[in-house]
Amino acid sequence: MISGLLGKKIGMTHIFGDEGRLVPVTVLEIGPCVVTQLRTNPTDGYEAVQVGYGETKALNRPARGHLKRANASDVRHLREFTASDISDYRLGQTLDVRQFFQGEIVHVTARSKGRGFQGVMKRHGFHGGPKSHGQSDRARAPGSIGAGTSPGRVLKGRKMAGHIGNRQVTVRGLQVAMVDPDRNLLMLRGAVPGSRNTVLAVRHSDLESAAKAYVEMLTSSPPIPESEPALDPAPADEVVEQPKTTAESSTETPAGTVEGETAPAAEVAEEPPKVEAPPAPGQDVAPQEVAEVSQEEPADLVAERDESVDAQDEAEPKEEKG
Repeated sequence: MISGLLGKKIGMTHIFGDEGRLVPVTVLEIGPCVVTQLRTNPTDGYEAVQVGYGETKALNRPARGHLKRANASDVRHLREFTASDISDYRLGQTLDVRQFFQGEIVHVTARSKGRGFQGVMKRHGFHGGPKSHGQSDRARAPGSIGAGTSPGRVLKGRKMAGHIGNRQVTVRGLQVAMVDPDRNLLMLRGAVPGSRNTVLAVRHSDLESAAKAYVEMLTSSPPIPESEPALDPAPADEVVEQPKTTAESSTETPAGTVEGETAPAAEVAEEPPKVEAPPAPGQDVAPQEVAEVSQEEPADLVAERDESVDAQDEAEPKEEKG
């Protein structure tokens, strides 16, 4: 395992731990880093892995030629890290945040924010002079810087005003709160030097124990099955339904019935019977109408109606032909 990787600072946020407590964390984007060179004992006298991070377009020809050997794209930052076994790495290999795990202790190295030229109170934490007896201009003054005659000079290391910030700072003992391998994010408990987008290096505090824990994590986790690509279903042949004849429709057994049993008759809504007005006296009734009435009315009513019609016909006088 390599001792560290390059990344950049995203910013600060907070998460909630297992006990529901709010934890302030710093979000870092680690990698992806590309292996650009392998340092070996026969050629260089030591073993290390050189990785590149970031993208750039302004590279001179020597830098492009150096990256061309590793078949890597143009990277902005190069840094060397030691490794437990250099044979595990090859040129052009991509490294990401997966080598870190939750609960691990890491060290972060970055450049702090520049503060410019500051006084002794802000730079060294001096308390200032007394604010009484008319000393209006001695509140933030450094005070005496040494004796006069002996030694007659300012001793080295005297705390005085000067430039502060914009220097390489290493914060040790930060705990990994969360790892997001999908977005290459690493969340650390506490603050990290530098402003947003500052390039930094994250190193394992103990490389041997981190390598053992990483191997145990890989062996304990079940292998992820490779998802097979879904095959497109074969297009089904179009079937054109032929119109069924009356005989086929009558012999077809409806769903939900057993062969040999009679299918229940379909329920048909009954229409109310039509009531026709009785014929007027002297009006002839057609045989067809009588047949229709006989189907709907009882036979005794039809017989009485026929007798009344015959009696009316006999009672009417016959017209004499002129």
